[in-house]
Amino acid sequence: MQNARDTFYVMLRDRLAALNPVRTMVVRGVTRPGVLVEENELASAYHPVDTFCLRWTGLKVAARSALPLVSMVCEIEYATDGSAGSGGMDRGRLLAGMDAELVAAVSAAPQSAGKLNFAGMSAGTAAVAMATNVFWSDATFGAAVADGERLMRVATVEVFAYQEAGEL
Repeated sequence: MQNARDTFYVMLRDRLAALNPVRTMVVRGVTRPGVLVEENELASAYHPVDTFCLRWTGLKVAARSALPLVSMVCEIEYATDGSAGSGGMDRGRLLAGMDAELVAAVSAAPQSAGKLNFAGMSAGTAAVAMATNVFWSDATFGAAVADGERLMRVATVEVFAYQEAGEL
């Protein structure tokens, strides 16, 4: 399951970075594309504005076959305060721009990616291709919510993968 989550994150990060290379964030002094996975970051990095924050909230395993089918729900939360030059009065337009980026990244063909095992990357080795794919649904968007000066939204994507033998 972790390999599928990591693969989906890397795919989404790379597609969003290609769509809008200036959407970046600084986490622990490192500038990187504006996408983070909540479970992989320190609490201080949660929910920065003008970035996409992934949270895994649902899990189902259909274990009736040789390779169990795993279904996971990925919540993607994002928010904007608007731009300083517009006094924040453009926050609706900026949120709509983030909506469009997310639609383009998630809906682009193919809606699948070869599953990768990233476990060895901390030791300096490259990700290893696995035998199955990760595939996902289109995004479903929740209502825009105002929280003071901030405008935010949560979109969900259902992510599917076959769990390979020996995979955690």
